[in-house]
Amino acid sequence: MGEDVSSLVLNICKRAKEASYVLARLPADVKNKALYNMADALEARADEILEANMKDVEASRARGVKESLLDRLILNKPRISKMAQCLREVSELPDPVGEIVKTWVRSDGLIIGQMRVPLGVVAVIYESRPDVTSDAAGICLKSGNAVILRGGSDAINSNIIIGRILSEAAVKAGVPEGAIQIVPTTDRRAALELMKMRDYVDALIPRGGAELIKAVIENAKVPVIETGTGNCHIYVEKDADLDMAVKIVINAKCQRPGTCNAAEKLLVHKDIAPSFLPKVIGALREHGVEVRGCEETRKIVPDVKPATEEDWYTEYLDLIIGVKVVNCLEEAVAHINKYGTKHSDAIITSDFNKALLFIRDIDSAAVYWNASTRLTDGNQFGLGAEIGISTQKLHARGPMSVQHLTSTKYFILGRGHVRK
Repeated sequence: MGEDVSSLVLNICKRAKEASYVLARLPADVKNKALYNMADALEARADEILEANMKDVEASRARGVKESLLDRLILNKPRISKMAQCLREVSELPDPVGEIVKTWVRSDGLIIGQMRVPLGVVAVIYESRPDVTSDAAGICLKSGNAVILRGGSDAINSNIIIGRILSEAAVKAGVPEGAIQIVPTTDRRAALELMKMRDYVDALIPRGGAELIKAVIENAKVPVIETGTGNCHIYVEKDADLDMAVKIVINAKCQRPGTCNAAEKLLVHKDIAPSFLPKVIGALREHGVEVRGCEETRKIVPDVKPATEEDWYTEYLDLIIGVKVVNCLEEAVAHINKYGTKHSDAIITSDFNKALLFIRDIDSAAVYWNASTRLTDGNQFGLGAEIGISTQKLHARGPMSVQHLTSTKYFILGRGHVRK
């Protein structure tokens, strides 16, 4: 069986590599037509997708998966329409392939330039969310990359049917076979094999929880673009508009608590804690949120559960939030930089200078002033669909769309130039 898995993954990678050479020179109009075909096919075959998705949802419920995580797995017709719309939006983005980034002329007349080129073959290992299948396929196709998609076992039926629909629609538009492929097995050895395919895979993107990302980093021989866990913070300064702060906290925590950009921690300046904490904790509890607080928080709202040191590091992905009272902005920044995951953090304040200091000093991919961390998203940023939110500093950081799945190469124009 081990050899079968190895052969399966190797064959997928070889087909992707061959397709990548064709994709790199595919005209923009062919790619755009393919993306529209893919979007139309998703909507036309929604019933097939929903039937497969129901099998995944029922299996997950039987295993006792909590509802906040089930939400990421469940599809319905509006969500499928949104997946289709994301593909259409990607088709409307400028084609990054072949873009001339810059040129300059040396004193001897040698012309040097940089051109944007695809990465080649991108592999994505992800959990739960079947919409990642269409988003990743669309972004990779637009940026001229072949894509290999290895979703989690909980979404295997959904991913296989979505991948098949997308691939068939793209091929009809002139995209080569092998450009969009699903690894059609739940065997974990397939993921491990994929991580080692350095001769075929140019970049590997993990999307999921801390355990998945850690496993990929520790085992991959392929270059990894790390998308991060989201221990996201909101800090409320003493001069904040408190009604606005409550609105932002509720949105950031409660809209979709199982996402990586949901707020997991709330920091509050000590001067407003006595008036603000009862108000915001009451609002959170109305939305079913369990609150865990520091000692000062519990002096103000005594029935809050005590927060442990581990809580400050934890990404809950659930209706749970940790609350801490801090003495000043500098303490809030230090806390976030120590316990955060460099994803998304926000300050609520009326003071421009405090906001500027927070934006400058917080070491995260996205830093907000008077806005919800839930906005960290390629679509919300106007980038189109995203393939992930990078929390590392090399290559790309924050929401990654089509331009982030390219590299550059130099082109040099001479007239008989030689090195002296």
